[in-house]
Amino acid sequence: MIIKCEKCEKKFKIPDEKVPKGKIVSQTCPGCDHKIIIDIRMDTPPTSEKTPDLSATANLEEDVINEVEFDAYDATDRPFDFVEEGVETALLCEPDSTSRKKIKTALENLGYHTTEAHSTKDVIKQMRFHVFDLVVVNERFGTQNPDMNNVLKYLDRLNISIRRSIFVALITDRFRTMDHMVAYNRSVNLTVNSKNIDDIEKIIRRGISDRDSLYRVLNESLVKAGRV
Repeated sequence: MIIKCEKCEKKFKIPDEKVPKGKIVSQTCPGCDHKIIIDIRMDTPPTSEKTPDLSATANLEEDVINEVEFDAYDATDRPFDFVEEGVETALLCEPDSTSRKKIKTALENLGYHTTEAHSTKDVIKQMRFHVFDLVVVNERFGTQNPDMNNVLKYLDRLNISIRRSIFVALITDRFRTMDHMVAYNRSVNLTVNSKNIDDIEKIIRRGISDRDSLYRVLNESLVKAGRV
């Protein structure tokens, strides 16, 4: 049975044999902890959806996202057993070992509790159960075509309130560092050219500072307009 959370719109699978028949049950969403009420008094539950036939999908890269989203809940996919209150977390998606080491050191210097991803599936599984404060992703992570990056696709699919809370830094060898127009077009917060990896700590610090200033002005404007 495929269950969809009406709050964060995450989908997850519950094995049919574990679903009690003819009852109303509740399930905590592993994505946002929202309580989902499931009415199984009918033969065909109205809140369930059929699992899509992934083999019929033409775009094989797109199947990776769908396959993971419809996987059964597995606590081992969670990136952290626990995180202390107030500690910010980061997800690092970088295929080059030398660059990955430099970026991880920079993130730790910035105070982030960092986990490294090794595949697109790994990224999506971890992001299903944890909202990272920062995601650093190389545009060629998990793909030969930088315009078909499934990590970026997955981030685009997130609920806007969740996506807004995640700072995304894109590592690229095609665009210049802190190119705001490219960042806007790619739906990320910051671009970092791979030639500037040695300076990524101060680049990310500057990018986050700029983002926070922008949101502060935006929030103040919303308050003045009576929309908050």
